[in-house]
Amino acid sequence: MTGNMCLLNLVRLINFNMLVDMNETSKAESKVSRNNFRTSAFGWVQKLMGRDATQADISVERMRSRLSFEPDEFPVIYAVGDVHGCYDQLLEAERRIREDAAIHSERALVVMLGDYLDRGRRSREVIEHLCRPTDAGLTRIALCGNHEEAFRQLLEEPAGFPEWQRFAGPETLASYGVDVAYLMRQGGIPALDRALQDAVPAHHRQFIEELPSMLTVGDIVFVHAGLKPGVPLLQQRDSDLLWMREPFLTRGPELPLLVVHGHTPVQRPFFGNGRIAIDTGAFATGRLTVLRIMNRQAVVLT
Repeated sequence: MTGNMCLLNLVRLINFNMLVDMNETSKAESKVSRNNFRTSAFGWVQKLMGRDATQADISVERMRSRLSFEPDEFPVIYAVGDVHGCYDQLLEAERRIREDAAIHSERALVVMLGDYLDRGRRSREVIEHLCRPTDAGLTRIALCGNHEEAFRQLLEEPAGFPEWQRFAGPETLASYGVDVAYLMRQGGIPALDRALQDAVPAHHRQFIEELPSMLTVGDIVFVHAGLKPGVPLLQQRDSDLLWMREPFLTRGPELPLLVVHGHTPVQRPFFGNGRIAIDTGAFATGRLTVLRIMNRQAVVLT
């Protein structure tokens, strides 16, 4: 199978399940729905510990913004996999995008698929970079990953730190200059809360707070983790969009659309089941994948 794959065919291949080694080649007004509900502290602890939320938790689940563009608004779309604190790899991915966009279009959309924090050592720099404007001709949409949602919840509920630390690790707080071991010895959770208030800038908090959970461009859906199979987009819960693995990985969306996502690391970009997975584990492999979608074809950039 070739590296260039028609998206229309991908949408139809709902039951197709094959790992493809891609050829390594090289205005917009959003429609936004908002809901200001917050997830309960107990609900997010359940999520961090890998358990499903209870029905009571679901009833107060926070719903992030969801964006959509018309198919003809951008001739070229680039999707970028999970960054996880890998600042240098992010800059390199953007270099590839700029060079490729200069060849193909003066107007392009860049979709970041979430998980900018944790694992790698430069989470703060990644967030600061994403807070800044993009280059001329490029529109960037950064989606929320489960790691951003977990960090948001930590900032609001520092008492959940033990569960958060087991889930996320120490790298993000270290990147903000927070010495967790010292703080916990000297003052515990109140000391950590004060340190987070001082260390995490207001514009970083706002950036994380306002990250949307989904972007649709025609019949292409961009999310961090996946969809609940067979459930209409308007009924999808953010907890699924940010945390889903199975049954989505096996069954795909079971809807007449294509999902581009990260969250679950793959050795190579995965094409099949109505989905494309591009999280190639940058923090462990050094490979931050960029997918180009143009003229109904998807190509992985080198």
